[in-house]
Amino acid sequence: MSYEELLKRGLSKVPKKAEETERFSVPKARIQPDGARTIIINFLEMADGLRRDPQHLLKYMLKELATKGDLEKGRLTVIGRFNADHINRKIEGYVKAFVICSECGKPDTKIIKQDRYHFLKCEACGARHSISRY
Repeated sequence: MSYEELLKRGLSKVPKKAEETERFSVPKARIQPDGARTIIINFLEMADGLRRDPQHLLKYMLKELATKGDLEKGRLTVIGRFNADHINRKIEGYVKAFVICSECGKPDTKIIKQDRYHFLKCEACGARHSISRY
C-alpha cells in the first residue's frame, strides 16, 4: 500500500468526536437577578473549571465590574444589575490575562509568586510571563 492509502485508512478510523472537541472551554456564568443585585450561581464551579483560586477570580470580577460583592456558599452576589453577556465577557478577559499562555495558547498554567512579583507559568511549554497582581 502507498503512503496516501495508509494515511486515508488511518484517518478513517479516527473517531469524529475526538477531532471536534476542545480540551478547554471557558465556563459560562449562570446568573440570577435579585432586585438591585445580581447573583452568579456557579461562581465556584467557574473558578474550579479555570483552575484558579476563587479569591483571585473574585478580586478580578469585583474590580472589573466596579462594584462590591460577597462570596457565600459558592455563589457571588454583586451589587448592581448585570446581564450574563456582560459577566461572560469579563470572564473571557480573565481567561486571556490569567489562564491562557501567550506563547503556546494552552490553558495549562499556574500563577506563581516570586519575591513580590506574580508570573503566569505554563506547564506545557515552560514559558513564564509577568502578570498584574489583582
